[in-house]
Amino acid sequence: MKRAIALLIILISFSSCQEQQKIGFIDRTKAINEYQAKKDIEDKYKPKNDAYIKRRDSLVKQFEFDYQNAAVRAQSMSPKKQQELAQEFQQRDALLRQQIQFEKEALEKEFTTEIDSAMSKFKTFVKNYGKSNGYTFILGTSDISNSVMYGAETTDITDTVIKALNEDYKK
Repeated sequence: MKRAIALLIILISFSSCQEQQKIGFIDRTKAINEYQAKKDIEDKYKPKNDAYIKRRDSLVKQFEFDYQNAAVRAQSMSPKKQQELAQEFQQRDALLRQQIQFEKEALEKEFTTEIDSAMSKFKTFVKNYGKSNGYTFILGTSDISNSVMYGAETTDITDTVIKALNEDYKK
């Protein structure tokens, strides 16, 4: 009996000597939306996107105007000339669609490249933050995927990380 008690005391003392694991979680949606780098990228691309939309709309309106004028002129043309005019507008339409699609994809690619870079920096920052602040785990939750079903408010480090992240970004 004394051996069992001694063994129990030894086990309790070993388990009490183990380090407590420090675990926190971040609301990724909130953290990313409040990340100043992301906001700056969005602010940078808003005028570019607005200019693209304005240009696209202008090109489409001009095409529609030309098409309507051609349709009026076509009424007095021979069937052969009408067919040639129709083919011309089909080609113009195809080229216009290609041009618009090309400009849209170029803008999206440029934006996505910068956002991906910011998200990579975000992940690296959180990893380094966890290491330097003694965290064993930093879990993430968001509107899309919840790896944290419940977390005590004391383990929610979202606001702390956002503040540190934005301070690091200002540097």
